[in-house]
Amino acid sequence: MQHGYDENLATNCYFDRKFGLEAAKILPGEYFVANREALLVTVLGSCVAACIRDTDSGIGGMNHFMLPDDGGRDTVGSSARYGTYAMEVLINHLLKLGARRNRLEAKVFGGGAVLASLASSNVGVRNAEFVLNFLKTEKIPVVAKDLLDSYPRKIYYFPQTGRVLVKKLHRVHNDTLFNRENDYKTRLSGAKMEGEVELFI
Repeated sequence: MQHGYDENLATNCYFDRKFGLEAAKILPGEYFVANREALLVTVLGSCVAACIRDTDSGIGGMNHFMLPDDGGRDTVGSSARYGTYAMEVLINHLLKLGARRNRLEAKVFGGGAVLASLASSNVGVRNAEFVLNFLKTEKIPVVAKDLLDSYPRKIYYFPQTGRVLVKKLHRVHNDTLFNRENDYKTRLSGAKMEGEVELFI
């Protein structure tokens, strides 16, 4: 099923020497799932990441997404469908790998007001509210969160154990994060949302 915007399995995989683990770097609009010991890494500004795992099997994954900026006109409709899609793709893939819905737990991060162009439209706040509301509706408990504020974060997620390390980036030495989020924001605003994804129960 083709969608008019990106929600892809992350392809940037590497071996993390510090932790001695296979790792995947998740960029805006991507997600990754693992059914073995691994490290999932992302850097968040206004975007949010949901880290979801089966507490029994350790099958887990992470996404990285943002609701498109519609100038605040649309509180639930089409913009929320982007976030819903990002969440459903991740959850469905976990279930396909053998995770059980009644054993899922979530940890959520991001939604910082780090870009002036995004802060004015409360994108971070909307992203944070969306992800919490979605998980509440789906009855997936949120066992940890670090949302909002004004700084970017680097997230290290170990799905097998559920351990998360959050590094607050008080100074970002390059513009890569901001450029990535701005590019992603531009892609979202020009994208057409087509088709639906059904959540496997």
